[in-house]
Order: sequence, then C-alpha cells, then structure tokens
Amino acid sequence: MPGLFSLPAAHAMTQHATSSPSHVAIIGGGPAGLMAAEVLSQAGVKVDLYDGMPSVGRKFLLAGVGGMNITHSEAYPAFLSRYAERAPQIAPLLRAFGAEALCQWIHELGIETFVGSSGRVFPTDMKAAPLLRAWLKRLRDSGVVIHTRHRWLGWDERGGLRIASPEGENTIQADATLLALGGGSWSRLGSDGAWMLPLEQRGVGLAPLQPSNCGFEVHAWSELMVSKFAGAPLKNIAIGLNDDVPRLGECVITATGIEGSLIYAHSASIREAINQHGSATIHLDLLPGKPVDKVQAALSKPRGSRSMAKHLHSQLGIDGVKAALLRELTSADTFADMTSLARSIKALPLPLVKTRPLDEAISSAGGVLFEAMDERLMLKQLPGVFCAGEMIDWEAPTGGYLLTACFASGRAAGLGMLEWLQRKD
Repeated sequence: MPGLFSLPAAHAMTQHATSSPSHVAIIGGGPAGLMAAEVLSQAGVKVDLYDGMPSVGRKFLLAGVGGMNITHSEAYPAFLSRYAERAPQIAPLLRAFGAEALCQWIHELGIETFVGSSGRVFPTDMKAAPLLRAWLKRLRDSGVVIHTRHRWLGWDERGGLRIASPEGENTIQADATLLALGGGSWSRLGSDGAWMLPLEQRGVGLAPLQPSNCGFEVHAWSELMVSKFAGAPLKNIAIGLNDDVPRLGECVITATGIEGSLIYAHSASIREAINQHGSATIHLDLLPGKPVDKVQAALSKPRGSRSMAKHLHSQLGIDGVKAALLRELTSADTFADMTSLARSIKALPLPLVKTRPLDEAISSAGGVLFEAMDERLMLKQLPGVFCAGEMIDWEAPTGGYLLTACFASGRAAGLGMLEWLQRKD
C-alpha cells in the first residue's frame, strides 16, 4: 500500500524482516495497536494481537457514535499546537503520518472522507464500523492473528508475557512486544489503566492518569438549576480561563456542574488550575457577538412595569438556562446595577472545584513518559518493549486530534520495532 512506508529506511527493513521472519506480540486492539500490526505484518513479521475484550476497536467504534471524526483539516502549526506541552514529542510522529497521510490511508481502504464546516474530517457515511471492518479484513489477509478475550497480566520471572484467556493463563514469548493498552477512561471498553502497575514494578517512568476531555463539578447548584436545567444546552457562548482568548462553542449544564465540547477544549487548563489551587474559575460570555457597551445600552433602556426577566429577553434575547445562570451566579445588587449586570453577561464567573471521575472522561492524561522511551518508542528499561497510543503521556482536545496521534504513534512504534528487530539480528 503506498503511503504507509514513507520513511527512507522502511524498504530495507521490510526486506530484512521478510527474509528472516520474526514474531511480535501486540497487546491492545485499538487504532494504535492495529496500525502497528499493519506496519509489521506488511513487512513479513508474524503478528499476534491480544485484546481483553470480546472484539477489537470498541472505543474506536464508540467514538464514531454520532459521527466518526477521524482527524482535522486545519494547518499543521495549529494542529500541532493542540498537543500543548507535548507538541515537541508528537511533532515527529505527525510529520511522518499526519492528517493528510491518514486520510490517504483511509481512502486506500475504500472509505471516502469529507471536511465538515468546523474543519473536522469524517468518513462520508459518518460511521466507524465500515472502516474498521475493511481494516480488519486487510490485517487478517496479511496474516495478523487476533486473539480476543485475552488479557495481559504482566511478565513472568523469565520475561514472558502472561496472558489470561477463557482457557486459562498462558505465557507468550515474542521477539518484541508492543503495549497499546489505551488510557484509563471507559474501563468497560477495556481502557482501565491496569497496565500501570506492572510497568511501575519494572521501573518505567509514569505520570498519574487523570481525566482529559472531561466534565467538571461546581460546589453545588441550587435545587432550581438541577431540577429545571440539568441537561440544558448552553449554545452560542464563549468561555475563557485566565488570560486565554475566549473560545466560541457550546456546552451542557449537568446536575453536578458543566460538560461538553467547549469545556473539553479547556479541560487540561482547568484541571491543572484545580490541581494547583483547589479550584478554577471560568468566565462565560453569554452574548459573544455583542460588545459590553451595547449590552449595557440595551439594559439601560426603560423597562417600565416589565420584570427584569422580560427585559433581558426582549432587549438581549437572554432567557432559559442563560437567565438562570445569571441569577445563580450573581447577587441582587448586580441585577440592580446595569453596568455590573452587563459585565456579568459578558464575563460570568463560574467556579469549578473538581473533575468528573476518570472513567467518565473521553480520554486521559498521564501514562508512560516520553522520557522513559527512546525515539523509536521503545522503553529504556525494557529493551524490545514498545508503547503507543493513549497510554503514553500526552493529551489533546476532541476534534480528531486524539485519533490522529494514536494512529501516528502506532505506525511509529511499528517502524521502530522493525528497526530494532533488524539491529537485534
């Protein structure tokens, strides 16, 4: 397949692996593990892939519910910036296999894509299942053997891989191993973070797993907010944190706080502020298209006998959940002062006190430190053991960035394993 082996040394590695077959074990059947399996099997390496769930790609399929957002079309500098402090480590992975290469690879599977109005890239049918089916067929045709309901338990005293299956526990010997076990969220789909303990016992550098792309809790909503507005969408707003430029979008009020795409975009910064200070205050702009002086001018118009609620609705279109938030988060004195009320409408402070539980998060931060691996994504403490995907310590917002880096890291790890096998022999 053109496009996959684009690095100069790949052809030489392929020839070597074909003439002297090696055997590798891949633990984890998400995008990273499957991509590494493709790289290795197409180079003639014998690949056994193990996954603890009854089928592979379960979190990938869940991500496709409501529309499979595979990657993003924005320019590379902006794309790379989404990985924040880990951008320097993610950059070589994306240079080798970024958004354009990923789209080409999808097209080679017979799946067409389109760019949505937000710049996100989707399969034309918006579904993940056809893509996964086509991919698994190609993998099986190239010799990849997939073992489901096979859970990795760690290593035995001789370095063998302990695998639990419905038939009991077995020990697997492999020339190289890839760990692609996902992060710590959505444990029911297999990403439970249980791999942290065996790696910690082997001295591998790890960062604690934390929620990413997650909801946050307030200290306590009033009974009215919970009973009337839990689940209510907040549309056409902007959210800012500290000195960051406010971002436009939408989110949702929950019984415990707030969640949704606009919150997820800020989740790393909010979480770290809570870690450092015990809370974080975001500011909601309820009317991002209207400057504060225009808001104040509208509020200052005579309202006669109308209530303030009707005044807000008639002059500014503020009602429902937006009006409830204003009442919830401001004082009676603020409502009596049109200047203060206008400022609150444009920058309504909402203190957040903690993240929702890790298992509810879309993804997780933390995991295997890049500093614990070499440039091939091989663990320095465990030669021949590689890592890829979300179990590595990086995070990104939703919008296709998570999947793109998972694919890219799986490909990089697969090529790294080929190189290591060649040098080993």
